[in-house]
Amino acid sequence: MDKIQHKNIQSNGINIHVAEIGRGPAVLFLHGFPELWYSWRHQMLFLSSRGYRAIAPDLRGYGDSDAPPSASSYTAFHIIGDLVGLLDGLGLDRVYLVGHDWGAVMAWYFCLLRPDRIKALVNLSVVFHPRNPKWKPVESMRAILGDDYYICRFQEPGEAESEFARVDTTRLIKKFLTSRNPAPLIVPKEVGFGGSPHKPITMPSWLSEEDVQFYASKFSLKGFTGGLNYYRAMDLNWELTAPWSGVQIKVPVKFIVGDLDLTYNTPGVKEYIHGGGFKRQVPFLQELVIMEGVAHFINQEKPEETSQHIYDFIHKFSSDSDFPR
Repeated sequence: MDKIQHKNIQSNGINIHVAEIGRGPAVLFLHGFPELWYSWRHQMLFLSSRGYRAIAPDLRGYGDSDAPPSASSYTAFHIIGDLVGLLDGLGLDRVYLVGHDWGAVMAWYFCLLRPDRIKALVNLSVVFHPRNPKWKPVESMRAILGDDYYICRFQEPGEAESEFARVDTTRLIKKFLTSRNPAPLIVPKEVGFGGSPHKPITMPSWLSEEDVQFYASKFSLKGFTGGLNYYRAMDLNWELTAPWSGVQIKVPVKFIVGDLDLTYNTPGVKEYIHGGGFKRQVPFLQELVIMEGVAHFINQEKPEETSQHIYDFIHKFSSDSDFPR
């Protein structure tokens, strides 16, 4: 971990914090919520030891990157603008892309908007959802899963933040990262996101107190608004991406998800993945991996297996001339 280097890059009008290690073909890692570049620590060390340059930013709103206050500053166009500027600032033309959770969502958008910058994509957890021209996403979720569905609960500015503030940040991070309930996350207001403060949280072997403290220290300083603003920009993304309705993802793709991931168990997702819908929208989908007994934070729960899956896929597209001698 000490060998991972840190720098700040000015991109798209904001400051982006970047962690990187290694020399060789570049792999760009995009984290999710409530996470940081640190979520990719295992994969960065794994790939850098095999001749790749691993790059993981704190996305806009997170960690040591800037966090504009307005949710309207967190559209896919802002995030992909940040990332294109980041690649330009690092002198990189095309990269391998890896995403998880919101990072996966933004990775799909990256491939949709700027496929010329992506060699291949390994995405974890969240499938590509084509734009439905008739339904805004939050409206659709509210109709299917109700007002207490967590994404619906995140919509009102300040509301989730005030609930989070009533819970110790360390406990909140543990609550998120250790969740293994595959059912859709329904959080009634009377229950709240922290749950019972007296109920002990069992730590899994793959998550240490040191890991939790790293996340908690950053979120205690930055707050959660930046991360929540991605959810609050979902309907705005829908409006702005109308010109891309019907456009397929046209880069080579490997998709990995755990069978206990709440995203995999969202109504309709399994049928979409295994019934041919996913392949129609992502025609260059080459590999599909369902990890048994694995929940949402797959890259941390199964670091070796996930790293190997990433390496095996991107290595197929790497030639000997790509690697430094």
